[in-house]
Amino acid sequence: MKGSIAILALATLIAGCGGNAKDVANDAEAPVREATSVSASASASESGGASSVAEANDVWDFKYSSPASAGRIAPLRAMLEQRREDARNNLREQAIEGRAAADEAGYPFNAYMLVVEWNTVTDLPNWLSLSSEIYSFTGGAHGNTGFDALLWDKRANKPMEPISLFVSTDALQAAVADAFCAGLNKQREARRGEPVDPTKDDWMNTCPKISETTLILGSSNSRTFDRIGFLIDPYIAGPYVEGTYEVTLPVTKAILAAVKPEYAQSFTATR
Repeated sequence: MKGSIAILALATLIAGCGGNAKDVANDAEAPVREATSVSASASASESGGASSVAEANDVWDFKYSSPASAGRIAPLRAMLEQRREDARNNLREQAIEGRAAADEAGYPFNAYMLVVEWNTVTDLPNWLSLSSEIYSFTGGAHGNTGFDALLWDKRANKPMEPISLFVSTDALQAAVADAFCAGLNKQREARRGEPVDPTKDDWMNTCPKISETTLILGSSNSRTFDRIGFLIDPYIAGPYVEGTYEVTLPVTKAILAAVKPEYAQSFTATR
């Protein structure tokens, strides 16, 4: 699933910032005990199925939350709990290595951070659509933001990637290309204070492929999917200072034609 890939990618990013860290297998626990004894906090809460875990000390800062809609589905809840533990363990290991490298090189160490916040996009009779925003900091000039999404098939009781409901990525790309690009460029122009230059063939002015975005499925009628969204990380459609982008489109007949026949009844075209 994309969630595992997203967390793995962040872990790889964290590892890449560790430099030539020495092997800390034997002495890693001592720095952590020292750090946690100086400044540490941990909390966990559950309410109506919603879950929130926070853990912070001088070496790492970890937060992971999921909504009640996910907590009420036992296998989904277990899956997110496992992802949470994997993410926390990856952060802990990389942060320990990062601090060891900083101590060895004699430069200041700033605690690593990972924040994963899952939210409900829409909760339908047969589907639960979730998205998450992921923030990581590994001691560089600034943190990094990314997105993830998952779809829970309530009838089959299993997770799915939103794109798997479509014939292919290329089919969906063809159905949304013009509207997606127009929506993105409108936001770009608002942030930049000037029009996008269509004559320039660079990542600042061309539109990314939807495969470079995170696809989410939404609804305004609480019965079927009638909206689709594209979450765009920094550096994909603009420089870091422009932040993230989100383009939301209504489901059209062209988009509906790109849906696999077995899922067509789960969508409604609004135009």
